[in-house]
Formats: sequence, C-alpha cells, structure tokens
Amino acid sequence: MTFPTTDALRYLQPLREGGSLPAVVETDDGLYVVKFRGAGQGPRALIAELIFAQLAREVGLPVPDPAIVRITEGLVADERDPEIRELVEGSVGDNVGLRYLDGAFNFDAHAAGDLISEAMAAEIVWLDAYLTNPDRTARNPNLMIWDRRPWLIDHGSALYAHHDWISVDEARTRSSFPLIHDHVLLLRAGDLSAADGRLADRLSEERITRLMQGLPESLLMDPLARGTFTSANEARARYIRYLVERLQAPRHFVEEAMAAQARRRTEPPRRLEIRR
Repeated sequence: MTFPTTDALRYLQPLREGGSLPAVVETDDGLYVVKFRGAGQGPRALIAELIFAQLAREVGLPVPDPAIVRITEGLVADERDPEIRELVEGSVGDNVGLRYLDGAFNFDAHAAGDLISEAMAAEIVWLDAYLTNPDRTARNPNLMIWDRRPWLIDHGSALYAHHDWISVDEARTRSSFPLIHDHVLLLRAGDLSAADGRLADRLSEERITRLMQGLPESLLMDPLARGTFTSANEARARYIRYLVERLQAPRHFVEEAMAAQARRRTEPPRRLEIRR
C-alpha cells in the first residue's frame, strides 16, 4: 500500500512544541504537518511515523492522513531563522506529512475525557505497547481533539528497536514494554485482554506485509537509516519480521500492560500534568 505523494509549495509555521521542529506546510494537496528527515531524530523517526499511521488505520484508530511530502531546494530561501533554514534545506527530497487538523486542540482528560471510550482507550494502549511508543503520557499525551474525536499524533519515537537491528533477537522482539505503566489512558482503558483479541486478529502477516510495501525506498535507504540493509526490500522484510513475531502468542507486551493497569489502580491518584 503506497502513500500519496505531494509537493511542498510554502513553509508556513513551525510547531515548536515538537523536539524535531515540525511545521505546517502548504502543499499541492492542502496543509500538512511535516516531519523533516533532516531533524535530529533522522529518517528512522519518519519511518516510525508511517508504520504507526498504517497500522493504526488498519485496526480502526484515528490518525491524520499520512503522505510523502517532497521538498525542493529554495523552499525557505527567504526564511530569516537560520535554524529553520538549515533544517528544511537539509531535508530536500521525501519527508513525511500528516494532514493538518484545522482547529484541533490538545487532549485534556478533564475537558475531553468523555470523547474516548473505555474500549478505544484500551485499543490505544494496546497499539502503543505493541509498537513500543513511549510518548503518550499525561505530560505529553500526543492526542488531539478534532471534530469531537481523538486523533493520534507524533509517533517518531515508536519502534525504537529499529535503531539497532543487529541486537534485536527473538527475546528483544517479543519483550514486554514496561513504559506502558505511564500511559495517559491506562486507567481509562477497559478490558485490555478483549482489546488484544480484537486488534491482533486484524493484523495478519498478509496485512502487515501489504502495509509495509508502501514504505518509501528514499527513507529506507537513506544513509542514516539503511544500516546493513542492501536494498529497500531487505529493510521492509526486517520490519515485517519484527512486527509479525511481536504478535505471536503469548504477547508479553499485553501481559505487561494488564499488570501495569492493575498496579496503577492501587496507586494514589497522580497530579495531572499536561504539556505547555
């Protein structure tokens, strides 16, 4: 499944909340929040964004539509900020964009908690544990509310195994994810075992393979991402193997999430912190 490709027309506004300095960019297909391959996290963060978006959509969780955003030289020739100019000029080529949700606001449990059902919260916890996403905490929930629905954003830190494929054996592939203990929706989540039954069945090896075929060669074979891979197909196959093996029963990431949920329910309430 390939991603749509669109050309950047105009750099509009940096979003300085993100460590990678994403920005709202006008393209020939409308507005996108663009993550740049020249940012400090590098192209692997963009690959993680694409994989998370594809798998989230496959299991029915809302993420803004992803696309490959092509940046050409001279896009920010008139930009006065040297940090922005250096970032964008170092990102010529394929980058990753997520459709801009005009009017969306940051998730706040007090203001918008009723928009996330227990079942949906459990599914979000499940997916974050499966894809080892550490960035869904009370301090940094990476959830937006738009059109009275929650939307999952900012997943460049997920899949951290791909930063060191050589050391990822079967044990590491199937390991639990202790950081799920700090998940912003863990206490709100309903039955995690039921969520596991629903979502795992939607991610067959055939479906994962189909979804991973769309990962662009330009990112997989970037010198900062390719590692020991000799081709984009070899890289795709490694992601497929990791994702398929991680779903094999027993799923330790589910067991850990259930145990963390039980522990959290016995802890005193935490003071709510949100990102400012």
